[in-house]
Amino acid sequence: MSTGGFAEWTEHFVAEAERRRQAGDPGWATGAALPEAVWRSLQRFQAGEDGDGANLISKADAAGDDDYAEAVRLFVAEEQNHARLLALLLAAGGRTTIDTCWSDRAFVRLRRLLGLRMELLTLMVAELVAVRYYRAVRDGSDDPLVSEVAARILADEERHIPFHCRRLRASVAELPGRPLRRLTMTGWRGLMLGATLFVSLDHGSALGRLGVSRGRFVTEAMASTGAVVKDVLDAARPLDVPPVAHTCPSSRPTPVAAA
Repeated sequence: MSTGGFAEWTEHFVAEAERRRQAGDPGWATGAALPEAVWRSLQRFQAGEDGDGANLISKADAAGDDDYAEAVRLFVAEEQNHARLLALLLAAGGRTTIDTCWSDRAFVRLRRLLGLRMELLTLMVAELVAVRYYRAVRDGSDDPLVSEVAARILADEERHIPFHCRRLRASVAELPGRPLRRLTMTGWRGLMLGATLFVSLDHGSALGRLGVSRGRFVTEAMASTGAVVKDVLDAARPLDVPPVAHTCPSSRPTPVAAA
């Protein structure tokens, strides 16, 4: 059964997969050069991207919307492609991947604590943090291959935000009463702040080499939460449609609003 209008998103993810297939991979043979702190940071982000998404897929299946469940599978495939791109970028720079770090394991456990709503709320935190991080890598690196890979991943992450907002709006609307819904999103903002502060400290050396201070990273990442909260709580707002597929993977796309 399909009730949430996610058929358009399924079609969009399929079109993006075909676009990626036709565009092909970046030119890995050129190699890549980065400060050591940035390489270590990318290794940790690659480990965080490298998951099978089985728990999210299971919860999406249980939600009873066939189109949404299919769209989630395609979303997971995009995230797995990010892990693949980062692994190949690391190899181009003579680096290897690492096992999942403790912070990523803790984040995954948090996502799995409750149902689909909690999974998506914590996943949204990861998406917003990733948007600011990959923007820093794209704009702060002098290496063309690094900037191209970051631009590709960033474009995907920016598209994922309205996708998750659409499902979260329905999920949060199931909570009894507007005060509880507002409290939920206030708590989510607190979670976002904690995660952003942690990333700014854990990856501070890399961010500094990319020209972004810890304070700036936190401020700009948190600035994106207002649009998400408004989108999720405004049930009367028209449902978002998938954005037009980008066609130039090597370009530096103009950042879009979070929701």
